[in-house]
Formats: sequence, C-alpha cells, structure tokens
Amino acid sequence: MIEARFQTFDDSSERAASAARVAVLRAELKRRGLDGFVVPRADRQQNEYLPASEERLAWLTGFTGSAGAAIVLAERAALFVDGRYTVQAAAQVDAKVFAIEHLVENPPDKWLEQNLKSDVKLGYDPWLHTADNAEKLRNACANAGAALVPVDDNPIDALWSDRPAPPAGPVSLHDLKLAGESATDKLQRIRAELAKLRADLLLVSDPQNVAWAFNIRGADVAHTPLALAFAAVPREGRPMLYVDGGKLDNRVRHALEEFADVRSPDDLVRDLRALKDQTVRLDQASAADALTRLITNSGGKAVRAVDPIALMKATKNQAEISGSRAAHKRDGVAMVRFLAWLEREALSGKLTEIDAVAALEGFRRDSGVLKDVSFPTIAGSGPNGAIVHYRVTKGSNRTIGKNELFLVDSGAQYEDGTTDITRTVAVGAPTDEMRDRFTRVLKGHIAIATAVFPEGTSGAQLDPLARMALWQAGLDFDHGTGHGVGSYLSVHEGPARISKLGTVALKRGMILSNEPGYYKAGAYGIRIENLLLVIAAPAPQGAEKQLNAFETLTLAPIDRRLIDTRMLNAKERNWIDGYHARVVELLGPLLDAPTRAWLDAAAKPL
Repeated sequence: MIEARFQTFDDSSERAASAARVAVLRAELKRRGLDGFVVPRADRQQNEYLPASEERLAWLTGFTGSAGAAIVLAERAALFVDGRYTVQAAAQVDAKVFAIEHLVENPPDKWLEQNLKSDVKLGYDPWLHTADNAEKLRNACANAGAALVPVDDNPIDALWSDRPAPPAGPVSLHDLKLAGESATDKLQRIRAELAKLRADLLLVSDPQNVAWAFNIRGADVAHTPLALAFAAVPREGRPMLYVDGGKLDNRVRHALEEFADVRSPDDLVRDLRALKDQTVRLDQASAADALTRLITNSGGKAVRAVDPIALMKATKNQAEISGSRAAHKRDGVAMVRFLAWLEREALSGKLTEIDAVAALEGFRRDSGVLKDVSFPTIAGSGPNGAIVHYRVTKGSNRTIGKNELFLVDSGAQYEDGTTDITRTVAVGAPTDEMRDRFTRVLKGHIAIATAVFPEGTSGAQLDPLARMALWQAGLDFDHGTGHGVGSYLSVHEGPARISKLGTVALKRGMILSNEPGYYKAGAYGIRIENLLLVIAAPAPQGAEKQLNAFETLTLAPIDRRLIDTRMLNAKERNWIDGYHARVVELLGPLLDAPTRAWLDAAAKPL
C-alpha cells in the first residue's frame, strides 16, 4: 500500500473564515486603541517551518505558504507574498478581504507609506519581527505621520480560541562521528570570534545555530530536526542553553550540563535584563526586536549583525561532507527506483500527484534510516508544475496526464545528511517548446555545475550563468538559483546562496543547490536541481588567485527525452554523459536487476 507518513494532503487553508476573523481582529484593535496591525508569518526565532501554534498568518488569511505578511487597517487589508506564491495566494485568499501585493516589488513598508493616514497607531508584536524589519515599519509610519506601537501580547492569540499547544519534542544528541567536532571545541571557536568582535556575549536566536553549536537536534519543527531553544555564549565563562526542561531526558541533560548551564526559556528575559554595560551580539536575521529592546532598556549595547556561527555551520567539515555523500548515494537509489516506477505507472492515466508523493516517500523509507522528508514534496503535473512551491492537497490532486510534464521537488532528512532534488520528466511525448525550455534550463544548470571561480566570489556573481540561455530567448524565473543546505539541519540554510541577492562569498565546504527553472502559467513547469559542494579547483599554470569549483552530490538521471541535443555544445554534452556515467557507476551495484536495466537505458550517452 502506498502511503505517506511524514506529510499530509489536507487543505489547511481556512479562506472561508478569514472575513469574520479580520472583522473580530479589527474590533479587538479598536478596543486596544490601535488602528491597524502587522501580521508576519513568523515565530520568535524566524523559523521557515513554524509549529502549528505559530501559524497566525494562515489563521487570519488562509494563506499557507512559507513566507509572507499581512497588514490589517480599519478600512483595508493586504497580503504580501513573493513570486513563488502569487498563484497560491490567489487561490487561498479571499480577494474581497485582502489585496495581494508583491513582497519584493511593493513591500509592507512601501505600502504603508502609500496607505497610512496621519495619526494612525499601527500595532506590531516585537517578538515576531527582527529589529531591522521593525525599523523599516517604524520609518514608514513616521513618513506617513503615523506611529508604530509595540504590543505586550499579540491580539491574534487572544482571538484564536482553538490555538494548538506549543511543541514539546524531545532533544537528542548529535553523534560526534556525524558532527565531526565536539560542542566544546565549537564553543571555543565561537568565543575566539567574540574576542575579535569585541563583544561580551553572543545571543544565539536561530535554533539552527543553537543545534550546531551544542551538537543537539530536536523535534519541535516539521521536516527540520530543531529544538526551539535560545543560547547565550559569553566571551568568558559557561554558555547558557535556554530550553524547556521537559524536552530533556536524564542522559541528554547530563551531557549538556558538562559544558553549559541549562536554563528555562522563562529565564531568558530575566538574564537579558541583567546585562547592564555589556556588548551583546545579536543575529540581525533572526533576533526579535523584543530582544534588542530588552538589552538596550537594561543599559546594555545591542550590536545587530551576522551571527558568526552561521558561517561556521555553513562550511562543512570532513565528517559532514562524508555524511552528505553517503546520504546522497542512499537518496539516489530511492530516486532511481521512484523514476523507474513512475515511468512504468504514469502512462496508465490512473496515477495522481498524491500517489507519486507517497511512493517517493516510501522508496526513501525503504532505506530504513529516513528520519523525515526535508520539506513537503512538490509534485506538480501539467499546469500545477508552474506553481513554484505547489503542495498537492486532496482538493488540488490531479491525475498525471499523458503528453504532459511532471515536476517533482523533494528531499530527505538522514542523520548523516540532508538532501534536496528536483527532476522534471516527460509523460508521453513532449512538445518542441517543452524541449526547448527544458534544454535552456539544463544549459543554465550545467553552467553553474561547471563554473570555476576565484576565492571570494559571491552567489550573486554566479547567478547570471544560470539564466543566460533563458535570457537569450526573453525568458527568466522568479526565484533564486540556489540556497545553502544544512547537515541534518535545515534544507534552506544561510548565509550563502546563489541568487541576485547572494552577497556572501562561497567557501570550500559549503553545500548549495543548483536549481534554475522555467514556468509557463497554466501549462507546465520545469526545474532541474542538484546539490553542489564547493571544492578547490586545480589552478592552471600562471594562476594568480585560488580557484574554486563545484562537486555535484546529487545522483539521479536527467530526462534525456526532454533534451534537444542540437542546442548543446560539446562541453555541455560531455558534462551530461559524464554525470550519467557517474550515476550508473555509483548506484548501479545497489539496484535490483530491473531497476538497473532501466537506469542503464535512462543514462546512456547522448
């Protein structure tokens, strides 16, 4: 029986309830003396995947995407989403209640300047906004002659009568063989960095960074093994870990208390109020505005910048790199089994998107070591493939049709590594246009995979390589080319990325995705994604700079039926053939005979 255990297909959008909820929110705001309120999709630590108890934006608007914000004023309201979610938002949100705005082109601060009346009091929850975001909102209000007002308790929480309980997942220790470095050694490196930064204390607000620094994992967040914990690392003295004691068994508590003080989350506010005259480093990407306010109001100095742990975590050590290679080999077997099964079953006309999602998860579970999927699988047939972050539900579930494209973007969480892969396959005969677009996306993918670049190169400098073949035809895609990936942590990891906004230099040991795409609304979507490891490149004679390159970690064939070989040059053809030969070499011995035969045919030279 095909079943999914790590993801569901229920439509969790509550669009029909949003009008009534906005009405009661407006009444509650009026009672509090406020004229409006900002509702970000966020929790106190700016997690990408939120516990159900923190999904305030979804509760209010019906929108269930992973990024967005809403503003509710007395007479109008707006929902802000980026290019990944414009189609989804239109389907999930009541247009009579919310205008849908582009999060990048017309962000909330810009919208406020255009729509706020003078003397308006706009409320916000300082625990759900970073200080930088709050400052943008405050400036926008000031420019409109209005005021941004912090609230002590969130008005939505007062109205959300059936709000789920906070998560209470157990904390586990991440094995040193997989982590590659002890927590005490990591903390010593962090202290050394604090000395260079002339900071007295680092307040760690990103639970990914807490997990990495203390070598722990948790179960509070879907698809990402995180404990919702804070930490404080002083330049001198023992670090403090703020975590619900109910999540720790005796073994875990004892191991942590050997090098850290384990405290209740309720102690965090009290301890911050005692930091008079101390310089505290805060992560500008995840630290709540409330934390900055607590420190400064207590006489401390809050310095908002990049958490130094982020770059340490992004640069994988040899144990983590070995683990990732092993995880991708295991994941490649599951993907090949899935792709062979899909080719056999899809032409029957009976296979649905949900069937495909459940089957792929099942092939991964067959490994015996799957911990979770790394995000809800995106499986879009035909026009659903054009929705960049499509999540199939029982209501949207579509039969995979003949002569269509099927896009499947998925990933896995194994203790030794996190994976993320997208393949687009033809079901039946593709059109010439489909093959043209697919080949242009493939050319961009190969351009990134084969790039050689000097030390210090940023993702923004590489991003155009992925788009060039599309640009030449007047085409593009409205998302980044690649994101960082954690080591049994978040599938979307900062600070490095390959995108127009990726300013962080790519360093050896970083793992990033390579996923250009093309999306024709109402027709089909194309994306080809592999994960890459930044490695040293051989230096040619006379080189004056150190050079880096990429090693492709992901192992699964790319659909040859969609490639127009006339559009490829010799280098690109050689890359495809070389990649496929490597897939066969590494995965072939691990497959049963029928699947091996399928792979040999799917990966034969162009």
